[in-house]
Amino acid sequence: MLDQRPDAGNRQDCRGGLIALPARVWLHADMATTPSRSTRTRAPAHRLSIRIDLASGARIGPGKVALLEEIARSGSISAAGRALKMSYRRAWELVEDLNSHLGQPVVSTAAGGAGGGGAQLTKAGATLVAQYRAVEEAARKATQRHVAAIARACGSK
Repeated sequence: MLDQRPDAGNRQDCRGGLIALPARVWLHADMATTPSRSTRTRAPAHRLSIRIDLASGARIGPGKVALLEEIARSGSISAAGRALKMSYRRAWELVEDLNSHLGQPVVSTAAGGAGGGGAQLTKAGATLVAQYRAVEEAARKATQRHVAAIARACGSK
């Protein structure tokens, strides 16, 4: 079962050390893990959507994680934004928001120009994505029968 208390205890930082960070975990009553918006989805299904609010002020949810995954795939903040149907400015703002609230960069960039530019996830960014997806999967498994019961009670299939 997921511990949702603000004082849920120690958390692992991006470098593998333990730090005490109170966080709120928001669970939305859906079932499939949230796919990247750049991928085609199947027929509508119950989904689980999670947002984690860290004490630092960082808010990590499916949109920012999808953006980070798309940056890792494309090697570009601009291309990631286009794939997710958001402006470059919005994509950059989301990355900067994570960088500032987490205290270390999640994306490293190289200036554009004749040699091209680019972006890639830092170790912290890759850890953030992997751990978010692990939380999402654990929560999906833990809530599956409860969400199914809610759907049955509400007349959903």
